[in-house]
Amino acid sequence: MQVTPEQGLFLLQVTLPTLKNEQQTTKRVIEAMPKDKGDYRPDPNAKSALELAWHIASAQNFFLSSIAAGAFDFSGGPRPDSVRDSMGIAAWYDQSFAKNLAALSAATGEQLVRIMDFKGFVQLPAVAFLQFHLHHEIHHRGQLSTYLRPMGGKVPAIYGESYDSAEAKKAAGAA
Repeated sequence: MQVTPEQGLFLLQVTLPTLKNEQQTTKRVIEAMPKDKGDYRPDPNAKSALELAWHIASAQNFFLSSIAAGAFDFSGGPRPDSVRDSMGIAAWYDQSFAKNLAALSAATGEQLVRIMDFKGFVQLPAVAFLQFHLHHEIHHRGQLSTYLRPMGGKVPAIYGESYDSAEAKKAAGAA
């Protein structure tokens, strides 16, 4: 895939609003996790809720910081000891997103069209990995949202009202 620097900048500008919206939606899903239920998993082979939330947050940081840097950095470590629960993950996720968004927004067209290699699996212009990342985030957010009710949480609005957000709206209107 050949992309000109001008097209790279255009693709970034078109993708940024979606990236911001999806990050906020994902943050709401992470925040909806009951704080004391991070060890919930629907199956013994599934990630726990906390592991899945961390995977989403850390993968976003990985992708966005790598795209801004022009190369994938696979040296990331484990979850910091200070990030112990869903609220800690949501805060870390928000902070890393802001930092990475600033770096991405400052990228030049030439940086955005530089070909990046993802583990020998796929080689694409840097800007194309934004879509790759979005699909990854949305996929795992869907998984995490299905954990919420069995954990005792409420599913927030994602692409429109959820049952839980509609009920909260009704309750607020009745009050």
